[in-house]
Amino acid sequence: MSKVLISDKMSPLAEACLKQAGIKVDVITDLDKDGLLDIIGDYDGLVVRSSTKATAKVIEAATKLTVIGRAGIGVDNIDVEAATAKGIVVMNTPFGNSITTAEHAISLMLAVARQIPQANTSTHAGKWEKSRFMGVELMAKTLGIIGCGNIGSIVADRAQGLKMKVVAYDPFLTPERADAIGVEKVELPELFKRADFISLHTPLTDATRDIINARAIKKMKKGVRIINCARGGLIVEGDLKKALESGDVAGAALDVFAQEPAEENPLFGMENVIATPHLGAATTEAQEKVAEQVAEQMADFLNTGAVANALNMASVSAEEAPRLKPYMTLAQQLGSFAGQATNSAIREVTIAFEGLCGQLNCRPLTAVVLQGLLSPLMEGVNMVNAPTIAKDRDIHIREIRSDDAGNFQTLITLTVTTETQTRTIAGTLFNEEPRVVQIKGIPIDAKLGPNMIYITNGDEPGIIGGVGTILGDAGLNIATFHLGRSDLGGDAIALIEVDGDPDAGLLQRIAALPHVVTAVAMKF
Repeated sequence: MSKVLISDKMSPLAEACLKQAGIKVDVITDLDKDGLLDIIGDYDGLVVRSSTKATAKVIEAATKLTVIGRAGIGVDNIDVEAATAKGIVVMNTPFGNSITTAEHAISLMLAVARQIPQANTSTHAGKWEKSRFMGVELMAKTLGIIGCGNIGSIVADRAQGLKMKVVAYDPFLTPERADAIGVEKVELPELFKRADFISLHTPLTDATRDIINARAIKKMKKGVRIINCARGGLIVEGDLKKALESGDVAGAALDVFAQEPAEENPLFGMENVIATPHLGAATTEAQEKVAEQVAEQMADFLNTGAVANALNMASVSAEEAPRLKPYMTLAQQLGSFAGQATNSAIREVTIAFEGLCGQLNCRPLTAVVLQGLLSPLMEGVNMVNAPTIAKDRDIHIREIRSDDAGNFQTLITLTVTTETQTRTIAGTLFNEEPRVVQIKGIPIDAKLGPNMIYITNGDEPGIIGGVGTILGDAGLNIATFHLGRSDLGGDAIALIEVDGDPDAGLLQRIAALPHVVTAVAMKF
């Protein structure tokens, strides 16, 4: 009989569900760090919320542990890398909080529109300031939703019930999905221009960090109101403070902050700011859902080996793993490249496995490609859930296998079709080292480093010198510089590895060079 420890306070449904599945359960929620270390070696599974810290030291002491379940979404309190190295599956419950978080966003939107917390405080103080708290109606106003996935689509539905017009920015939102949920899909500048209220529901990634900053606020309607129940790092809090002081932003309602617990914050004490202490998931119903879901997932895994919402488990046997490892790295890099270069909704993904790799178990390779493709703009994507996420987003996936790889022994070609274009990238292995050998049909030979700049341009003199001068002036060293072109004077590309992280200003200067079309920073 498997044995599970529940080490954080949560709904009794978790314990009941595990016991019903024939699993022995101990509920010990007052363990300190040393206490957990002393007993963790007795358990096959560990269920946590956010209090228990499953550190590398705890995982090292967990001699029998095969699965850690998080009743909720975030796994910052779990050392996933250490768990993976030891073969411990880490799973979470990414959808249990959706309705609760969406309802909190709607509550904050109503509160900021009518200044309810401020009026409440004033009235309790014995004042009667009817003229002071003049609000605005939501009816016929435009709500701009940034990130229209599971939570964002629920917010859109509730807002439509309030007779609001909803526009949404989400690179992965297809026109068909937008029509189905009754929102108008727009680009981010259009959303800023039209929205009376803006609600954030996007994960925190390199692409979305600081998405609300001084430049963005300048594009917004004067008097816009901003709601954030997603991640604190989406907003530059200093820029928001200045905009609230000037009146460019009429009000803000925030459930999340850049630093949490937020015992101090530059926005605290401002008359036109409503703040709550990360209450997005704080309802009885949500806590019951995540407790029951994590227990069901862990019971299925311990009893049958079935996996749901795992963050780190690949469907690869022990025999296949060594052979697939370099291909997995190549597949992830190709997917990540395409994902970082894509900024419109993906309709179709075709992955061609040719030559030696066409004879392998390609399902995990496809999953890794999709993980790399979807990760730049989505949180929590992994090998297990990437195909499901793609299906939910109406992305059609095709696999093609062939024994013939042309001039290569082995070749993986990824073709991504979006609303606006079709992009291809291909790679091979040289002595088990991943190499990119084609982008957009243009031959190239490049190894991808941690920090890359991808440039598309016309094949004209002066590009290399101009780029080199800009990087040199910025003190950013070039590690490698790879070039390719379709033909003389035609389309050309460059992949440049740099010893640092290029900022937005540097990329803008490169993009402003004559004949340069795009300049994109990428991380691998």
